[in-house]
Amino acid sequence: MNETTTSSLDESRELITFRMSDQEFCVDIMAVREIRGWTQTTPLPQSPQYVMGVINLRGAVLPVVDLSRRLGLGPTEPKARHVIIVVNIGTRLVGLLVDGVSDILTVTDESVQPTPQVACDVVDSFVKGIVTLEGRMISWILLDEILPEPKEAAA
Repeated sequence: MNETTTSSLDESRELITFRMSDQEFCVDIMAVREIRGWTQTTPLPQSPQYVMGVINLRGAVLPVVDLSRRLGLGPTEPKARHVIIVVNIGTRLVGLLVDGVSDILTVTDESVQPTPQVACDVVDSFVKGIVTLEGRMISWILLDEILPEPKEAAA
């Protein structure tokens, strides 16, 4: 296998796309564990506004984040058509509430444009780049910043 072939194989990756507030977003499919229908959450006291609460996922407590609210697009009023994308963020499982999953894309580095400089660190911390494909513009979400690391327990 020559270097060009190896390089082009390394550049392609699969992304799962979803919709929120009439916009398209995507995440790396390798972080996605499953996609579930909307389930009512149990609120947690003193949690950030974007954390809707928790659900029971086969015996594990799963926090559910309103991704629209977390990205500053406004709160979601969940309905039966909404879905929860269960993702791995570091060592934690987190549910992301979205309007619906669209499809799976295979993209190369050439189809990912850098995030535009809009003098806003928040955009840079959440958006890895913009995928331009077949006339669509899809924001690639970085999952690392969606749920901050838990604070260290006081000694």
